[in-house]
This record gives sequence, structure tokens and C-alpha cells, in this order.
Amino acid sequence: MKMAATILIVDDEAAIREMLGFALTQEGYHYQVAADGEQAWQQINEFRPDLILLDWMLPGISGVDLARRLKREPSTRELPVIMLTARDEEEDKVRGLNVGADDYITKPFSPMELIARIKAVLRRSAPLLSGEVIEVNGLKLDPDSHRLSVGGAPLEMGPTEFRLLHFFLTHLERVYSRGQLIDYVWGNNVYVEERTVDVHIRRLRKSLEPSGHDGLIQTVRGVGYRFSTRS
Repeated sequence: MKMAATILIVDDEAAIREMLGFALTQEGYHYQVAADGEQAWQQINEFRPDLILLDWMLPGISGVDLARRLKREPSTRELPVIMLTARDEEEDKVRGLNVGADDYITKPFSPMELIARIKAVLRRSAPLLSGEVIEVNGLKLDPDSHRLSVGGAPLEMGPTEFRLLHFFLTHLERVYSRGQLIDYVWGNNVYVEERTVDVHIRRLRKSLEPSGHDGLIQTVRGVGYRFSTRS
């Protein structure tokens, strides 16, 4: 029997923690709570949650700074993070995604929307890809073990970037629009803004920079992206 995911709620408002905890319990999830960034960091290192609901505005270390710290550390880099915030400007959303958040939900939100986002992120973050090992230009991707390497040296990247790269490597030379990538990589039953694709493409390129493979992800102006070994 599959164990229920454990979710860490990081919010300085007790009423919001209680509301989120109730919604999670109703859906069968386990949860822990933290009122600030330092408490959250301790909790993360103690029990390692499956997903973090992280408020943008926290006393002391901000949610954005905590997300940046999580994505900087190898031991916590792949922990999925959903930012909770009252900020709804596009530049704020992009900033949250740029520091490593996997999704972004603006307050106020319904418990139904939150649960849908959680399920979508957990589904994307799980290493559920299966299939044969793929090797292109020395870049070796093993879907079953969720490992990526070049010449035996491992390359690190987040789960969404891994899925995006897996799709590109199995669909070489073809151009895909942002909408198509959302359907194929995120799933057509998940709401993801097209700007989010650009953020993850940038993160994927950054992950591939050390091996020099970042240039293989080509932008086709006015159309979308492709992975190509041709110049």
C-alpha cells in the first residue's frame, strides 16, 4: 500500500496553518507545520517532507530566501515547493519560480484548488518515468534510476527539468510550442502558465551548462523550443 505524502506547511499565521492542515487531512495527507524559515529548515532536515507549502512573507528569513536555500543545497534541491502568497503580479510569480518554486498559488485560494495543485506537483516530482537509457552527444539519462550523467560524472537538476529533458531527448529535432510542452510534460489537466515553461527552460539550460549541452536547447523564435544536435 502506498504511503500518504507528508507535507510541510510553512506559514506564520496559525489560522492559515490550521486551515491548510484540515484540508490536507481530509485528502489523506500527513502534515507538519513551521511558523518561520529557521523552524522550517530544522523540520526539513529532521523528517524530509514530500512537498513544502511555503508562504512568501515570513518573519526572519523570507519564503523566497528559504526556497533559494533549499534549491542551493544538494540534499534538498529536489524537494517540491509551492509558494503561497498574496502577491499576484506577474514579475512576482516569475521571481518565485526563478528561485526554484515548482508552483505558485495566490491568496485567497480554495482548498480544492490547493489540493489540485499539490497533486499535480507531486505527480510531476515523482520519479515515475520508465523506459530505456537514452544517450545523446555524451549526455546519458536513465529514467528508471532518475540519473543524468556526462562521461560518468553526474549532473544535478530538479524533477521538472528532468522530465522536460527526457521529453526533448525522446523527441529530437522537433519544435514544440510552450502549449505543447505543457500538455506533454506537465499534463493537459494541469493549469500552468506559458511563462512557466520559459522559466524551466532557463533552469534546464543552467543545469546543462557545466557539460556544455545547454546550447542544444534551441529557441525557435515565434514558435517554441527544440533539442537539436545540429547547429
